[in-house]
Amino acid sequence: MLRVGSKAACMACRNLVSTNMGVRFRVPLQKLHPLSRAIHHRYSSNPNPQRAPHRTAARYFTSMSRLPMRPPKPPPGSGGRGHQQQRNFWVARLAVRLLKLRYILLGSAVGGGYTAKKTYDEWKDMLPDFSEYNWVIPDFVWELSEQIDLDKLAKALPEIEEIAKLLPDLDKIGENFTFIKSLLSSETSGDPPLKATDTSAAATQDGNDKQYKKGLLGELILIQQQIQRHEEEVRRAAEANNARPPQPEPAPSPPPPPPPNPSPLQQKRKSSDRERVDQLQEELLRTQLKYQRMLERLEKENKELRKVVLQKDDKGIHRRKVKKSLIDLYSEVLDILSDYDSNYNTQDHLPRVVVVGDQSAGKTSVLEMVAQARIFPRGSGEMMTRSPVKVTLSEGPHHVAMFKDSGREFDLSKEEDLAALRHEIELRMRKSVKEGQTVSTETISLSVKGPGIQRMVLVDLPGVISTVTAGMAADTKETIFSISKAYMQNPNAIILCIQDGSVDAERSIVTDLVSQMDPQGKRTIFVLTKVDLAEKNLASPSRIQQIVEGKLFPMKALGYFAVVTGRGSSSESIDSIKDYEEDFFQNSRLLRDGMLKAHQVTTKNLSLAVSDCFWKMVRESVEQQADVFKASRFNLETEWKNNYPRLRELDRNELYEKAKNEILDEVISLSQVTPQHWESMLQKKLWERVSTHVIENIYLPAAQTMDSGTFNTTVDIKLKQWTDKQLPHKALEIAWETLQEEFARFMAEYKGKDQDDIFDKLKEAVKDESIKRHKWNERAMDSLRVIQHNALEDRSITDKPQWDAAIGFMEETLQSRLKDTESVIRDMVGPDWKQRWLNWKNRTPDQHIRNETKNELERLLKLHDDHTAYLANDEVTTVRKNLEGRGVEVDPVLIKDTWHQLYRRHFLQNALSHCNLCKRGFYYYQRHFVDSELECNDVVLFWRIQRMLVITANTLRQQLTNTEVRRLEKNVKEVLDDFGEDQERKSHLITGRRVQLAEDLKKVREIQEKLEAFIEALHKEK
Repeated sequence: MLRVGSKAACMACRNLVSTNMGVRFRVPLQKLHPLSRAIHHRYSSNPNPQRAPHRTAARYFTSMSRLPMRPPKPPPGSGGRGHQQQRNFWVARLAVRLLKLRYILLGSAVGGGYTAKKTYDEWKDMLPDFSEYNWVIPDFVWELSEQIDLDKLAKALPEIEEIAKLLPDLDKIGENFTFIKSLLSSETSGDPPLKATDTSAAATQDGNDKQYKKGLLGELILIQQQIQRHEEEVRRAAEANNARPPQPEPAPSPPPPPPPNPSPLQQKRKSSDRERVDQLQEELLRTQLKYQRMLERLEKENKELRKVVLQKDDKGIHRRKVKKSLIDLYSEVLDILSDYDSNYNTQDHLPRVVVVGDQSAGKTSVLEMVAQARIFPRGSGEMMTRSPVKVTLSEGPHHVAMFKDSGREFDLSKEEDLAALRHEIELRMRKSVKEGQTVSTETISLSVKGPGIQRMVLVDLPGVISTVTAGMAADTKETIFSISKAYMQNPNAIILCIQDGSVDAERSIVTDLVSQMDPQGKRTIFVLTKVDLAEKNLASPSRIQQIVEGKLFPMKALGYFAVVTGRGSSSESIDSIKDYEEDFFQNSRLLRDGMLKAHQVTTKNLSLAVSDCFWKMVRESVEQQADVFKASRFNLETEWKNNYPRLRELDRNELYEKAKNEILDEVISLSQVTPQHWESMLQKKLWERVSTHVIENIYLPAAQTMDSGTFNTTVDIKLKQWTDKQLPHKALEIAWETLQEEFARFMAEYKGKDQDDIFDKLKEAVKDESIKRHKWNERAMDSLRVIQHNALEDRSITDKPQWDAAIGFMEETLQSRLKDTESVIRDMVGPDWKQRWLNWKNRTPDQHIRNETKNELERLLKLHDDHTAYLANDEVTTVRKNLEGRGVEVDPVLIKDTWHQLYRRHFLQNALSHCNLCKRGFYYYQRHFVDSELECNDVVLFWRIQRMLVITANTLRQQLTNTEVRRLEKNVKEVLDDFGEDQERKSHLITGRRVQLAEDLKKVREIQEKLEAFIEALHKEK
């Protein structure tokens, strides 16, 4: 690969080429190894270089070949340049090795990249085409992804600095507390006992003070510690005063000396100790009140800050989806449980706060103070709470209330909304109370949200009464007791026992009831209301102390509280009641004399304590209740698999929707009935209904006339009267009955294996109600009367087929009537001789008399073949005498009845004979029976009747298919919608163990899922 030419190669290239090679040729510079090209002119010194063969260059300098183990020997005659040549070869060999390593790495990288790419392509080809499954994702998701600009949304989010501006300034609050602390310390510095106490405790509190001296929490803890030290000082001073030993008495002697008077020093010491105790108590009370006011002020500021944060409507924050709060999740579970009726005795043992008390004890007022709004209807001494009211309290930016089954929000900051809410609650209570009752067990569910409201679920129950007054149901007292016990027997329910402090404790009923349900007092909180009236009315205030210490009542409780819920005026606001309550306890001797502790007073402390107790009970019991419902779900699912393995679990509402679709499909099937079927049914039913009238009142009277003119006149008159009065009405009745029958046929039609008997009761009820609501269009009667009148006036038979059809219709009608008449005669006279001999039957005496009468009348008809339809009186007498001559006593009425049937048979037989003669009378009809003894006016009559039936059936069919079927379908839809909104009716129409089991499964699953979601949220909050 060395270039050998006239201008020679360099010395290094020449030395690398063997000298004994016999083949010489030129190699271009482009085919040289890059290293050779790089050093070609650098070491060029000999003007006559040797030519190197291509084989040698390829062998020694190709990057893909190994270098020789030994360097080639230098050519002879190289002289003193051998060392330089050897050094140049070492550099070249090192460079070649490095280049070899580089190309190996480069080749490995290229090969690895190619292999990785090939593997990735093969793996990618193995994946399915997911574009075929784009239908799984709803269209609105794709539209939403196209419409939402994530970059714009990210820019719309608030910055960290802006959110930080909304947080409270803790440094400023800390400065305020430092100022308060300085004021407090300055006020108490002049008190030697307190100062001494602070000095003695300074060493032990130094570390804690340093730990909490910065920040709001430190200030509060310091004040709380100071209160504790004050209480300890008061206790020690009281013990020292009580433990001081009395002066020893002198030894007894016969004349006992008078008791020595206390020395002035002892009197001074006792008075100073008493003053010191009083001073410590006053100082303790003052410090507690300051602490309480400070907490209330801070809480108010916190409430305002929370409200500002929640109301912040900047940069699209309000558009974010807000998750349900913890208390809302829990309230939903309780709402479902209130409607759940388990057949497996799975009782609802989830915690809630049950508010019980005597009537007018202040239960509702306490609940309103906790909810911070006057939300309940009020009355002067009468019962206002007539059903349990579940109130879910939670925190929110606005003070609003909402019912569970309504979307309306009541703004509790507006008086008109408050009045509307109270009115709505009163209406719901009265609506829930059944007729003849005073209270109801139906629960009214209400949620109240607002800033600073403690989260809990309370149930306000009707007040316990001792006597049933006028206007109440006789069982009102027992019903209230049963409702209260049902809620209190829940082992996890917190009982908030309300006692009226303004009345004698002995008059209370609720305390005995509560002590029965919770004897140990592990879940009872006692609340004494109207303490202001109690302090004013009681001669001994220590009685209040006995109540709040649990020494007066036999019941036990977790805690005792004393509250004031206003002056008794319904127009007072919550803020004014709070101010009045705070002013009362600040000036009350109950708190000043130590009969009540600061944490036992005010509804604010009560709500905090109840909320803490509620959540503690929830955390302790909710997982256990979730396990109970899990076991219940397993039992229900096992029963379903064993009894209904091939059926889907459809609850009552789902079954109703399925039945609704089936019924609507069946109604639509009415429109698929063919016109021929409608007309055939209508024509047949109409003739069955009017045939008796046509034969008895039109055809028979007209046939008694002597000539054709009189026959036609009689027929026209009677047809006109019939059309005007009866025929249209009967035709509409027939059409309505036909529609009902077809509708019922489709409803009851067997559907094969898809038939579900569970819908039979519902379908029958829907059918009956729809038919009951359907009213036929009365305007159709007038148009139908005109059509029928025109059809009956037409006497023109145009062709022979119509004539034959009329004769066939007449013959069929007369034969049917003849069969009926013969059947009646057989029943009158009894079995003939053949039946008597073969079937061993005998005639009754009445049948024997009728048979003799029939034989006598048949002889009369043979003598007078053209006899009229009625017997003359002399003929009746003659028949009777003839029968008496044969020993048969017969009544004239019986003779006339028998004659009527015999003459009817005789007439029908003659009419059939005449009908056979008229089969060839169409020719004479066309000539109007001129010069012919044959008259077929009766055939024309039957043709007119037949044509009227065809036209009427066609008209009714059009009205059915065009109007009435659609109106019936509309009525069915309305009935189904009404039934769907009536849960009680659905429960009555769709029944059975299968339905109840599916309902229980749905409820238990829903409860379990919501409980699990609540437990997960509860753990996250921890």
